Amino acid sequence: MEAAEVLAAAAQVIDGPTEELLQRLSLVTADLIPHRAVAQLASQCASTPVTAYGDPAVSGAITGADLAGLLGTVTAGQPWQGVIPIAGAQHPVLAVSSDRAPRGSVVVFIRTSDAPTTADRTLQALWDVVTAHMYRLTLEREPGALAQNRAIAEARNDLAAELGEAHAATLATILGVLRNQRIDDAAARTMAVEMALNGLAELRTDTQRDRVCSGEEPAGRAFDRLADSLRALLRHGPVELELDAPGNDQLIPAAVAHAARVAVRSVVLAMLTQDDVRRIRVAWRWDGKELLSTIRDDGPGRLANVLDLGQLSERLRLHEGDLDLDAVPGWGLTARVTLRTSQAPLTVASDPLAALGARELEVLERLSQGQRNRSIADDLHISESTVKFHVANILTKLAVSTRTQAAALYHATAV
Repeated sequence: MEAAEVLAAAAQVIDGPTEELLQRLSLVTADLIPHRAVAQLASQCASTPVTAYGDPAVSGAITGADLAGLLGTVTAGQPWQGVIPIAGAQHPVLAVSSDRAPRGSVVVFIRTSDAPTTADRTLQALWDVVTAHMYRLTLEREPGALAQNRAIAEARNDLAAELGEAHAATLATILGVLRNQRIDDAAARTMAVEMALNGLAELRTDTQRDRVCSGEEPAGRAFDRLADSLRALLRHGPVELELDAPGNDQLIPAAVAHAARVAVRSVVLAMLTQDDVRRIRVAWRWDGKELLSTIRDDGPGRLANVLDLGQLSERLRLHEGDLDLDAVPGWGLTARVTLRTSQAPLTVASDPLAALGARELEVLERLSQGQRNRSIADDLHISESTVKFHVANILTKLAVSTRTQAAALYHATAV
């Protein structure tokens, strides 16, 4: 498309009822990128963050869980072509992320083929215009109602994520028993039934008990609860669990401990999707203001289901937490989950780089030298997808939209 055609297409998309926006977008891009359906995840829209249009067999099956991870893995200004699971099937997609709204917006074209497309720059410009328009509309709503809807939506997303993680943990435990060749069939069935019943009971009580608890608990006891759930998850599988308790019994806010347990279990479940993992080590460190959870494995260092961790990263970010990820081929994966109390300062105003983790600073330093992702990955002995994950987090934390802006801020601060 020529510039005039892009502007005309943008005008056509935003001119009309909001609920028909995706339909208009699908129509103006049908020739540019043939697709079966188009969907968007707009995290700034609390009431209906996920919408879709197109083939009902696809659009009707798309959920927030399918798209949420793209917010953490697709960088604004760098459209991504790949394959994602929707309703149990793999679909070729083109995902375009925009930072024209504070918390990002992603549009996903579910394509009719996986052939490379050269229309990504045009679609990026078009989606930037649409995102800016939609965000402006949200600002025109009554502030009180908008804040209330956002709070409700975030609570709903948190609960859905936790229930999904609990289901996954229960199913993984049952599969571990059924696959264990050392347990005879009758005993395996009995144990599987018992685990399923326990899982149902926990779904009814555990999440509610953790979430409503507004007090504090000793850090050691909070870690012991995590350890018990991880032992149950790994008991009948080949993976050895190593635990490193916080080493003190300082009181920790129950909400922080609960969020850390959910995050750690999510990371462990993602690690278990890899082949050849034989050991997972989990450590907690609590200094009274910040809880650092470190999870390491000895796997191949290439996390296949990276979108799952992208979803976790986005959930943590909404609650002022961080996920720092290192995947080193041949050495394994290390994930660091940082959660802070509400009293802890998140950044230092005079140092905009204070919000970055150690690995993110290393990536930013090389990015400021003009290195590309492949070069940074080789230099730090990590995978290119890990570099991309860090760059996305760096841009978000520094509130900038491009690598050039991030590099400029680094140079201005480092001088």
